Amino acid sequence: MAYDSSNIFARILRGELPAHVVLDEEHCLAFMDVMPQSPGHTLIIPRTPAENVFDLSDDELSALIVTTRRVAVAVKAAFSPGGIMLLQLNGADAGQSVFHIHFHVVPRYDGEGLKFHAREMADPEVLAGHAEQIRAQLN
Repeated sequence: MAYDSSNIFARILRGELPAHVVLDEEHCLAFMDVMPQSPGHTLIIPRTPAENVFDLSDDELSALIVTTRRVAVAVKAAFSPGGIMLLQLNGADAGQSVFHIHFHVVPRYDGEGLKFHAREMADPEVLAGHAEQIRAQLN
């Protein structure tokens, strides 16, 4: 499948759609998932138009995973979860639903069931507050 430049993450990168941005760097953008699995669920995407992990160079993937770890550290500090789940899915059969490579940083709390995709949109004001908490830990 060829990269679809009209996917939602490409549109966020171009500023065509809003996002609660946590981190905006030269190579990556991190923002709140609008359908979070738990408070603090954050997405990290490269600026490179790549569908999956197989479409990135070693340098691009390195920048993405380093940024993902940096965001995960901030999410952990901001929300104090019992654990952090990192997810990266490649292809529809693996559960990928937006075909621009991305990592999920999902805080996990005691008693939560394990799930890969949420089904409900979060309140934008709640997401804005969560983004502010994470940004405070990044600075």
